[in-house]
Amino acid sequence: MNALVLALTLSVCTAETPNVLAGDIDYAKLFASGETFAAFLEKAKARKEQWHGNYGKAAVPDALAARAARITGTWNVLVVAVDSCSDSVSTIPYIAKLVETMPNVTLRIVNSTDGKEVMEGHRTPDDRAATPTVILLDSAFVERGCWVERPRELQAKIAGEKKSDKNAEVFEGKMAWYEKDQGASTQAEFVEMLEKAARGEAACDAKPNASSQ
Repeated sequence: MNALVLALTLSVCTAETPNVLAGDIDYAKLFASGETFAAFLEKAKARKEQWHGNYGKAAVPDALAARAARITGTWNVLVVAVDSCSDSVSTIPYIAKLVETMPNVTLRIVNSTDGKEVMEGHRTPDDRAATPTVILLDSAFVERGCWVERPRELQAKIAGEKKSDKNAEVFEGKMAWYEKDQGASTQAEFVEMLEKAARGEAACDAKPNASSQ
């Protein structure tokens, strides 16, 4: 992988937007403007084979499906994602497949331009606005939880590896981790977020933007 290709590959999941929020986010309006996963999948051009491949092989373990079925309430999931992002393609198909088993959960996707304020308000542990950013909203479109970029185990693994500044190795290691995990960690953390929210507990691990406080 040459330096230019690597740079493009590693940067597509990080937003190049100012660290400023314009104001309160109208989640109901933003959600209504989003598209279904099926529509997003149909339009995906970058990483098209990965999107279709991951969605096609995604499955929901019985034990996790049972936990998901016990979650009460009506929930709306707003996803900020772009088709070119390696983290988006490695996580969102698995979340979408899980949501399909939950009649009380609806998912919509917006791009990183429309969703930039959402991303800026829910930054990664190392202080980046990134895709995917997943926001859990209740029936009144009030935010109840969030999930950002990648599973916690992988986030910690990459944080340690980046100290060596071997970008190609970090990226290859990340994709190998995703291939081995097959969406299991993403789905488990998504259900955990829903369970916490249903109990009225805090369910967001993102680093809040100072402007959103």
